[in-house]
Amino acid sequence: MFRRLFFILFLIPVTIYYSIRMLLVDPANCTPEEYDRWGLRWGAAAVWLSGIRIEADMGDIDPKGHYVFIGNHQSNLDIPVLFTLLKGNRIRFVAKKSLFDIPIYGKALAHSGHISIDRDNRRAAMESLNAAVATAQAGISPLVFPEGTRNTQLDDLMDFKIGGMILALKCGLPVVPFVMTGTGKVMPKGAKVIDNRHVVRFKALPVIDPAKYSIKDREAFKDDLRAMMSSAYRELLARDS
Repeated sequence: MFRRLFFILFLIPVTIYYSIRMLLVDPANCTPEEYDRWGLRWGAAAVWLSGIRIEADMGDIDPKGHYVFIGNHQSNLDIPVLFTLLKGNRIRFVAKKSLFDIPIYGKALAHSGHISIDRDNRRAAMESLNAAVATAQAGISPLVFPEGTRNTQLDDLMDFKIGGMILALKCGLPVVPFVMTGTGKVMPKGAKVIDNRHVVRFKALPVIDPAKYSIKDREAFKDDLRAMMSSAYRELLARDS
């Protein structure tokens, strides 16, 4: 119980602290390790504060590899968990524009290279996707949540948005699908407290060669990806039953 309260009390000041440290970094005059440092430290601190247990099957992921990651989304806790598990892959999240409007935290998101998508403006969204492709080609691994928001119905995945498929195919990088369970029970959408008795499970699926699909095949890519991830997700859920 103490750890559950500890998380809520300290997460906001910890987030503000690491956001400010990130804002003090000059991307033009630092190493990649220095540029990534504060986001990774925030993720590690948030996972420690939560007191959760993580079981991860990393599959064929190269710990230093350059990919596009595509996974399901249940909770704000997904973010620090993924920073912790993929700490060597230089991930940046593709996130809704409203997050970048949050004082201090939003500025730190933009400063550290996370990718803002304006879903209400199709033209702006496409410009953001093109910027994300350029970012990926500079060595960053974009991480996409194709459901578009946190899923509150934990028995299956939601439908996938097409934008994430276009981004993955345009980048031309190997695609790593993954599924997670547990975070939606530990910290559901809208929750004010956490329940860290649940195990958080992560499973990386086989790496996909993007050359198998063209941009014209994006609907087929979306359908194939969702079918693969949904099957793996149900298998992971069965471990908790």
